[in-house]
Amino acid sequence: MNTTGKIIIVVVLIVAVAAVINLKQSKSENSEAVAVDKPVVTANTGVEESVNAISESSKALPRLVDIGSDTCIPCKMMAPILDELKKEYTGSFKVDFLDIKTNPAFAEEYGIRLIPTQIFYDAEGRERFRHEGFMSKEDILAKWAELDVELIKIK
Repeated sequence: MNTTGKIIIVVVLIVAVAAVINLKQSKSENSEAVAVDKPVVTANTGVEESVNAISESSKALPRLVDIGSDTCIPCKMMAPILDELKKEYTGSFKVDFLDIKTNPAFAEEYGIRLIPTQIFYDAEGRERFRHEGFMSKEDILAKWAELDVELIKIK
């Protein structure tokens, strides 16, 4: 390989490292912020509501927000799990799916680095836990139990 090729590779690596460092710094600056004011769009209705609105409802429920894309394989694997959780635990917590393919702004708003990402909010709309990648039904239920959310299964 000639000298010019080596220089180009080094420059590309430096730019990539700088981009990663910048992304991590902006992520850490935003990690203190709570995602209370972010709009949540439910997959079924497309109706926007603020996470703040949860606490204003007569019975505020914790919320699981899964952010992904309908073209992502792990996201597709999670879709039936999320549907089951919606049906089986209606009174225990809410489940929403946000598609960053149809609305790329969600990725920046929620600080998404990898899809799928699951964000667990308490009944007051405060982020309690965040997970990146596929998450099984059992792991989701275990996390809710760890967060002291009473799980009542509807048959």
